[in-house]
Amino acid sequence: MGLVSWIVLGLIAGYLAHRLMGNRGQGFLMNTVLGVLGAVVGGEIMTQLGRHEVTGLNIYSMAVAVGGAIIVLAIVQAVRR
Repeated sequence: MGLVSWIVLGLIAGYLAHRLMGNRGQGFLMNTVLGVLGAVVGGEIMTQLGRHEVTGLNIYSMAVAVGGAIIVLAIVQAVRR
């Protein structure tokens, strides 16, 4: 998966994670940046668990990216408190 695909996937994942967490978070821009990081974290977690890698813009990859983004957003919120 190319860099542009990771960024697009992360931006969408960050937005969805922001909405799923009840609009709590760091603001739209920071949440989308954290979404890109979350996409990478989610992909790495799934790889370590022996699951399929994130392969592109599909439902599985989006679910992994959103899950990773939620994890990253929750960690950032906990640290900021």
